[in-house]
Amino acid sequence: MATPSRQMILNLYSSTLRTAKSFSSYNFRNYFVRRTRDVFRSIQAEKDASRVQSMYTEAVQDLAVLRRSAIVNQLYGGWRLAVEDPSKPVLERSDN
Repeated sequence: MATPSRQMILNLYSSTLRTAKSFSSYNFRNYFVRRTRDVFRSIQAEKDASRVQSMYTEAVQDLAVLRRSAIVNQLYGGWRLAVEDPSKPVLERSDN
């Protein structure tokens, strides 16, 4: 397969970032947003075309896993943390 185009990489980045932001748990959401940015910065910095292709393929597979994980996390999100929204009570469930 040919090296992914810039547009393909940007589309994958936006899809992954959107999925990462859909986690209901604060810690998971922030971790996956940070991880997504780090992964795509490393793809952007890579010069070797075959390495970019393998990194892109791995990122596509990671997106599929991330989507499934986000769905499960939305179902069983748990309690909201105090750092998420200070105007709401801490004991409010995130799935309400």
